[in-house]
Amino acid sequence: MRPALILPMAFAGCLPNIAYAQSEASHLEQSPADDHTILVVGQKVAAITVEARGLSVSLGKEEFEAVNAVNVEDLMKYTPNFFVRKRFAGDDNAVVAMRGANTIQSARTIVMVDGFVVSNFLGNRWDYPPKWNVVGPAEVRQFDIVYGPYSARYGGNSMGGVISVTTQEPKETSGYAAAQTMIMPFQEYGFDQTFSGYSLEGGINWKQENGPWSVRASFRHFHNTGQSMTYNLLSPAAGAGPEVTGAYDDPRLTTPVFGAASPVDVTQDQARLRIGYETSGGWKIDALAIAWRSIQVLNEPRSWLKDAVSGAPVYQGKVGYDGKVWNAASLNMSRSTRTEYLAGVKLAGPLAGWDMTFNLSRYWIPKQDSRTSKDYLTGAAQGVGTTSIGNTPGWYTSDLTLERRLGQHRIAIGASANLYETSVDTFSTANWRTAFAPVFTASTYGKTSLWGLWFEDEVDLGNDWIVTGGIRYDRWHAFNGGIAKPYSGARKDDRYPERRDSAISPKLSIQGKLASELDIQLSLGTSKRFPTVGELFQGRFDDITQAIDPESFDPHLRAERSRDANLILRYGRNGTHLTGSLFYQDIDDAIFSFSGANQFGTVVNSYKNVDRVRQYGVELIFEAHDVLPGLDIDTNVAWISAKTERNLANPAAEGAQFPRIPKWRSNGNLRYRIAEPLKLSLGWRYASRPNSDLLGQQRGDAYGFQSEYFTIDVRVSWALTKLIQLGAGIDNLFNDKAYVAHPLPQRTFALDLKARL
Repeated sequence: MRPALILPMAFAGCLPNIAYAQSEASHLEQSPADDHTILVVGQKVAAITVEARGLSVSLGKEEFEAVNAVNVEDLMKYTPNFFVRKRFAGDDNAVVAMRGANTIQSARTIVMVDGFVVSNFLGNRWDYPPKWNVVGPAEVRQFDIVYGPYSARYGGNSMGGVISVTTQEPKETSGYAAAQTMIMPFQEYGFDQTFSGYSLEGGINWKQENGPWSVRASFRHFHNTGQSMTYNLLSPAAGAGPEVTGAYDDPRLTTPVFGAASPVDVTQDQARLRIGYETSGGWKIDALAIAWRSIQVLNEPRSWLKDAVSGAPVYQGKVGYDGKVWNAASLNMSRSTRTEYLAGVKLAGPLAGWDMTFNLSRYWIPKQDSRTSKDYLTGAAQGVGTTSIGNTPGWYTSDLTLERRLGQHRIAIGASANLYETSVDTFSTANWRTAFAPVFTASTYGKTSLWGLWFEDEVDLGNDWIVTGGIRYDRWHAFNGGIAKPYSGARKDDRYPERRDSAISPKLSIQGKLASELDIQLSLGTSKRFPTVGELFQGRFDDITQAIDPESFDPHLRAERSRDANLILRYGRNGTHLTGSLFYQDIDDAIFSFSGANQFGTVVNSYKNVDRVRQYGVELIFEAHDVLPGLDIDTNVAWISAKTERNLANPAAEGAQFPRIPKWRSNGNLRYRIAEPLKLSLGWRYASRPNSDLLGQQRGDAYGFQSEYFTIDVRVSWALTKLIQLGAGIDNLFNDKAYVAHPLPQRTFALDLKARL
């Protein structure tokens, strides 16, 4: 779709909102009408839970009911300038892309559930996403999203933004239940198969009558089979092999496609317990415990090759096809199991004239076991393979905030700290499925810690003008990092050097009214995102020196540093609002995995600093309620320029649009209340074709590359009674085939039944 066609469509569709918010641990219950809340787009029923400096969005019940939400991250799908890399229903590698933070820069977004951090800052790529699945869609009360690092309350990982998920609070004795099924016919290459899944979710609330206690207990069981994530291509070979048929000659790819990884069979179980206690002195204490178990089984890899003489299937080895000799490889089987826990406690109340909030949480993975066969034949024969065992990776986070009003000032001070730690051992096994007779082959481990102090002063200048100044100090430490490998039957360890760094990040925001119906906000900020364990401790052993190869990692990897600005103008009248947002971000030493010269001048593929990346753009957001009786319109369109300005390690990248960031995005949603019991919605998501690498390569609409996408979603919901609701919908109605290297879902049907007790 041409960019010129996006604008008219964008102003027939959807956004949620610009909102206000707060700290990673602080007051999640503020008044919706707080006098310092100037710019709010979208739902205004509930308080916003993140500080609204820069563009902010708040989503609630009205927006949620218009979404075919299979997983909790689906609830955000129509948010402006926003994309979640969700490859299939139940994908636990769903990384957020906001503005110019792409889908493999997971460490640039802070995500919280009820104020507790669920961001996985053990790495910064596609397999370190937030832990979305600790909560189910029916559990969520609201989503609050802020773009950019404009509040001192958040550390450098807010360089992309902050997302706060707030679950339902037990305010009365009640219950709920939800059942859902999803069906996806899928056709591509040798696939002509229908994949399906279901979920069951429910819970109970108890509120002590005239008493301080409250309890909410809930669960979710989810099962789905998603399409294969990887296609296997033939590779040129020498020698000879049996003649075969069945490969697919795709002109978009360099060699024929002969097979695919197994469809992904995923099972997830979650259990949640929230206990609240309110004292007569105004203190509120909340404790949260979450358990999540996930199993992924990939035991049915596909090969479409058949022996030209016997017709028997061929899964691996040298073959003859189309007059050439090829090698068919990389089909295997795997199974992974994880058990994860989140435990946290939160306190809020008055203390010596201040409003205090404090939280402490622990997220840990006591079981992380991934088993893989060597190839297809050994997998089918229960032969050799590998297993990777996590040694309880996880993190601790804590946050303290004190706030009070002093005349025209609203003063806030705070402190935060976290510790992220990981350790993974790898073994070769005689039986890949049972992990029999494990023999140690490798180990990686490391830790990072970060603590920060911050101060903000919000000054009411009168006449609806407010200025907020803030400053943040962070101190970072990376330590106990190393790798190990066996030599002559004995384990050999080598350690990486410790790293320390610090940052001072000032913030400034001013907002007010240019006219009675025209709001303005200008926000400025800097941030510094320190490297994660996965970016720092990523080298390999030199088998000769039996030590870490100094050319395999960058010991001088620097933190990313950004300078940001966001100007917002918002016009509102008679239930209609138009918001324009101009944003700018200049990043020095952006961390990205690419091929470039290391400190010795050798070209390697590893995490390196890109000297300067600059992005700027514009977002237009339109909201209209009751345009016609019962018709609401939310729509947005964004244009982004995100380019590599300087890259001394590989100057050929300079001037290219940064990978995986489209120039155009548009999301939208139409909601129509035919009658009070019956509601219809239509949504869309569009993005233009992004580059697939730093050098500006494009080859969209093909496996292995980044493609444009344009999907239309429809949904109808019917309140059968005041307590029971039936919903049905179709995502990707016209079956657009798109890729984020992996194939994205095709047309998917969803049916759900919800009940309140």
